[in-house]
Amino acid sequence: MRKIFKTIWLRVQQSYRSVSLRFKIAFLVVVLLTSTSFVLSVVTVQIMNNYILNEIIKRGESVGKSIAASAGYNLLSKDLLALDNLVYKAKAANSDMLYVAVLDPDMKTIVHSAAEMIGETQPVSRGRLFREAADGTLVTELTNASGSIFEILCPVVFMNKPLGSVVIGMDKSILVEAQNKVSSMVLLVFGTIAVLGIFVSSLLASFLIRPIRALSAGVEELKHGKAQSPLKVYSQDELGRLTRRFNEMTALITTQRGELTRYARDLEEAYVSMVKVVAAAIDARDSYTHGHSARVARLSLSMGRQLGLPEAELRELEVACLLHDVGKIKTPDVILLKAAKLNQEEFREMMHHVEHGASILSWAPSLSKYIPSTRHHHEWHNGQGYPDGLAGEDIPLFAAIISIADAYDAMTSDRPYRKAIFKEEALRRIERMAGTQFRPELVAVFKDVLAAERDRTAPLAAAGAAG
Repeated sequence: MRKIFKTIWLRVQQSYRSVSLRFKIAFLVVVLLTSTSFVLSVVTVQIMNNYILNEIIKRGESVGKSIAASAGYNLLSKDLLALDNLVYKAKAANSDMLYVAVLDPDMKTIVHSAAEMIGETQPVSRGRLFREAADGTLVTELTNASGSIFEILCPVVFMNKPLGSVVIGMDKSILVEAQNKVSSMVLLVFGTIAVLGIFVSSLLASFLIRPIRALSAGVEELKHGKAQSPLKVYSQDELGRLTRRFNEMTALITTQRGELTRYARDLEEAYVSMVKVVAAAIDARDSYTHGHSARVARLSLSMGRQLGLPEAELRELEVACLLHDVGKIKTPDVILLKAAKLNQEEFREMMHHVEHGASILSWAPSLSKYIPSTRHHHEWHNGQGYPDGLAGEDIPLFAAIISIADAYDAMTSDRPYRKAIFKEEALRRIERMAGTQFRPELVAVFKDVLAAERDRTAPLAAAGAAG
């Protein structure tokens, strides 16, 4: 028999390994979600039941202690009318209280909500002790022919002298009814979640398999990337094929590592120098944009100083400005130098310069920190920019700064298809786009920067005019 079970188990394992990854994902998600929903529903029901029970008992204890606090003086003065009034009001105000009574120290009933019980002596213990408080309050669970009740006994103490006790009987059927309602509601909610989860998991499995297959194809293109340790192949599905291809890539990279290491440092330094030269040459391709990156850097540095950025970050911001349009090296001259306004297709091609720039910088690890500002300096504050539709604080600070300086310089510079606009008009347009295209607080900083520049240049201009 043991051998049969072992054979069955091996076949199950083989079948599991051979099924598609989509089925595995869906199956595991369904099992996990169903089991989690079941456990959570049981725990939630238990917690809610305990909470309801404690609340009912606490309310009974509160009423009992309230009566006990008032009954002490009445017991001393033997004011039975006042005691009866306390009992009557408590019973009338709480429909789930079966009875309310005041007993003397010998457990003889002095006042009872059921008049026929007056004078009866209550037994000391008639059921299971449920809870005992430090002040002597006892909660006992009683069972009789009509069902179960909770009997709460609160001692009556006046001037440190025990005068008797207040006894309250709570109807447990109300507790059971409340617990059933809560249980039904919790089970319905978690059941709905489980059903929806099963449906969503099936869709999720379908979507997850697509990027995995794409990644499997992409591994072939990344064989010359970073080397990793070989991975163990555990299955024959898509993930198994991906793992084998990854191991092939690792083996190839390992054989080349020794040779590449010798040239890595020199190559990186040479690439940094080359990119800086290329960045400076980008503007020279178009006489209309000559000096654009330098002017963007100057404005951006002024904003950075206004923001209080440390010197090290200001240096990084300057380099980021010089490299922000490096991707235009891949933009065809017919588009970059076009004397008329770009059509839709040409504009889409121009938009790719940010991705080209990020790709170029990714080849040099020392330049990777400039990728975010290069890639995202055309993102909009409201998420309508490109290439990734970032919004608000998700847009890197350097990219948000460069975005404003870049737009301002573009508007105040001549283009083949239009003349430059006045600086005041360019500033008004930027202010109108605050909160839409540009980060509002940075627009305010930019406005201060331009105002400070005007203040510095005004005396010089006046002196020139006078001369």
